[in-house]
Amino acid sequence: MNTSNPSVPQSSAGRPGRCRPAPRSSAATAGSNRSTPGGTRPICTRRTARLPTVATGWTYLFVGPFPDFAGYRDYLVKATANPDPQHHAIIHLASGKPVGTAALMRIDPAHGAIEVGHIAYSPRLQRTPAATEAMYLLMRRVFDELGYRRYEWKCDDNNLRSRAAAARYGFQFEGIFRQAIVYKGRSRDSAWFSIIDSEWPAIRSGFEQWLSPANFDAAGNQVEPLSALVARSRA
Repeated sequence: MNTSNPSVPQSSAGRPGRCRPAPRSSAATAGSNRSTPGGTRPICTRRTARLPTVATGWTYLFVGPFPDFAGYRDYLVKATANPDPQHHAIIHLASGKPVGTAALMRIDPAHGAIEVGHIAYSPRLQRTPAATEAMYLLMRRVFDELGYRRYEWKCDDNNLRSRAAAARYGFQFEGIFRQAIVYKGRSRDSAWFSIIDSEWPAIRSGFEQWLSPANFDAAGNQVEPLSALVARSRA
C-alpha cells in the first residue's frame, strides 16, 4: 500500500526508495591516476609526506600542518582506522607514487548522499590535469558505481580557491551555513555545494571531454576550460 500523502509535493529527481551500498575498498583507475581507499599501507609512505608542509597549505583543513613525517603518519594511521571518512590515496599511475589524499565522508547510504572532503594535494599534483581527474574518479565512483543521489562539497566561506574549484567542477551553490563549525580556534561559516544524480551525466561528459588528449595542445595547455565544457553539456 502506498502510504505517501498525495497532497505533499514529490520531487521527480533522483532515485528514492532503496538503500545504497557504502563504499568498499576498490580502486578506480583512469588515464593518469588511481584513486584507492585505504589503509595505512598505500598512503603512509615518506613520499606522501610531500604534501603541503607550510602552514598556508593546511589553513582550511581540520588537521595540520604536521611538524614531521612521524606526526603525519600517526594522523593517517588513526584516520584510516574508521570507515567514515573513507580516505583515499591518489596514486599517479606512471610513477606509482602517491601524490595526494581525499576522502568520502558523511556517508549516508539510506538517503544516497555523500560528501567529498579532506582534500590534500602535493605540489606534484596541484594545478595539473591529474588533480582534476582525481575528482572525476571519485564522482564516477559515487554516481556510477554506488548509485548515490547527492554528492556534496563543503568549505569555509573564506576559502575562495575551494569555492572556485567547486564551481569549476560543476557543483551548484546551495547557501551559507553561518557559524556552523569551530576549528583551529576560529568560527567557520560553511559554504555548501552539491551535484545530484540527474546532473551527473552532463557533468561527466564535460569532464571526459576536458580530460581527452584532444583538449590539450603540444605544450600541455588546455584548449577549452572545464567549466565551459560542463556548461555546454548541460545546455
